[in-house]
Amino acid sequence: MRWVVGESANGGVRLCAVDEAGAAVGAVVEEPDLVTAVRARPDVERWVWRSTAESYRKLLAAGVRVERCYDVEAAEALLIGHEEGQSGQPRSLAAAWARLRGLPVPEDPPVRTAETQPSLFEPGPVPLPPGTDEFTALREVYAGQLARTEKTERPERMRLLLASESAGMLVAAEMHRAGVPWRADVHRALLDELLGERYPRGLEPQRLAELADEVSHAFGPGVRVRPDLPADIIRAFAQAGIKLASTRKWELLRIDHPAVAPLLEYKKLYRLHTAHGWSWLQQWVHEGRFRPEYLPGGTVSGRWTTNGGGALQVPKVIRRAVVADPGWRLVVADADQMEPRVLAAVSRDRGLMEVAGSGRDLYADLAARAFGGDRAQAKLALLGAIYGQTSGDALKHMADLRRRYPAAVAYVDDAARAGEEGRLVRTWLGRTSPPASVAAPDEAGLPQEEAPPSYGSTAGARARGRFTRNFVVQGSAADWALLVLAALRRSLHDAGMQAELVFFQHDEVIVHCPEEEAPAVAQAITTAADLAGRLAFGPTPVRFPFTTAVVECYADAK
Repeated sequence: MRWVVGESANGGVRLCAVDEAGAAVGAVVEEPDLVTAVRARPDVERWVWRSTAESYRKLLAAGVRVERCYDVEAAEALLIGHEEGQSGQPRSLAAAWARLRGLPVPEDPPVRTAETQPSLFEPGPVPLPPGTDEFTALREVYAGQLARTEKTERPERMRLLLASESAGMLVAAEMHRAGVPWRADVHRALLDELLGERYPRGLEPQRLAELADEVSHAFGPGVRVRPDLPADIIRAFAQAGIKLASTRKWELLRIDHPAVAPLLEYKKLYRLHTAHGWSWLQQWVHEGRFRPEYLPGGTVSGRWTTNGGGALQVPKVIRRAVVADPGWRLVVADADQMEPRVLAAVSRDRGLMEVAGSGRDLYADLAARAFGGDRAQAKLALLGAIYGQTSGDALKHMADLRRRYPAAVAYVDDAARAGEEGRLVRTWLGRTSPPASVAAPDEAGLPQEEAPPSYGSTAGARARGRFTRNFVVQGSAADWALLVLAALRRSLHDAGMQAELVFFQHDEVIVHCPEEEAPAVAQAITTAADLAGRLAFGPTPVRFPFTTAVVECYADAK
């Protein structure tokens, strides 16, 4: 039985059981608070609430765990994108209720994206119209969403997507509470080693100051260059007779000049200092844990993001500070060649499914069959098909790939054509791309700096085609990863382990567990991946293996 629970006007909560259509079953009950309501009903199959990020954190703080939930606001985001191609439109309960009633839809509060901790004055939920309480709106919106789900192209897949997105919200809240084990003393020692003495009043640390001097001296006596200012660098090189379009690493490496080496070193250490330096450590690491705020479905492709902290971009050198507690271990698991395997599953290409079903190195297997044993060429061709790299060597090998795996290449070609024509595309479970009128170049397609000003131009159409070509694969991979997390979370709990999911990004998961549980955790990850493959894509020969390492320190897993 499912129960809808929402705040009441008197500060407590109202709740009732509902059937599969969202209709009330029995009387509406009132409780003083959410914790009391959930504790009194441990056998509820699924809790339906407005926002997991708020509701579940209250429960976790009180030591209460729930097995399943339905996040109404997360569901609204997916359904409005699927039905009307309006990804990114307001998703709040108030917005969903307004759509249901044909009223003006209120805007969502601005998303906090700065690398900062939450403030004391975070905006609350969008208010409902006067006289409408949260519980009443929830019941109506939930029933409406269930009806809308049945009208989607593939209701069974959309139901699975909604359930897995809500499960991801539970995982995100639990990971925030558990935190990544982090040794602040190790981190400080690394900063001292790499950056040198820390100067007062916000001045650059010793090593950066030394490198800045080296860069300036390389341009000649009396020249002073600010390495942290790209315009300064470009101007200095121009005065030296070298024209640069940017200060990107690949462009600097083509230059033979004594300033290049110290400049590249400066850029690397400057990023470390600003993104994970002493200030970051003081702000984000407390009581031996780093607790970022994860945002499931934070990008249009379904990939996760975070609100501050840079959790998904931890430099390799800083991973030395991620150390398991005494007697515990980190089980670090990376999905092997995830996106090509997903392409095999969603395209149903018999040849590629056979290659992806061996459980071995997919690129090596592909090379042995199609590229004369050249693994690098096989990888370039397959990734070129997914990412739309159709020039140079990628174009040269595309013809062979198209001949041997026609269904796989046709799948992404069709998605690219749809994008070029301004049509929508969907992931395997039904997550929908943004409309052509909205430039949404996240990691699923184009880097931000390549975002076309308009999709109406020829260049813009091609750019959108590259975006949608990748969206159908990367988004489907994100759908699969959600199911992996949900299955792993459940299996660890059902086995009575102390193990905790503490980190997830795209194709990597980290579980923190007692040393004796590590083998069982590694097996649970493998089992979860297999189950997720069957749930998401049905019966196919494709396998989704993980490379798993059991380590004390995160850096040792690479």
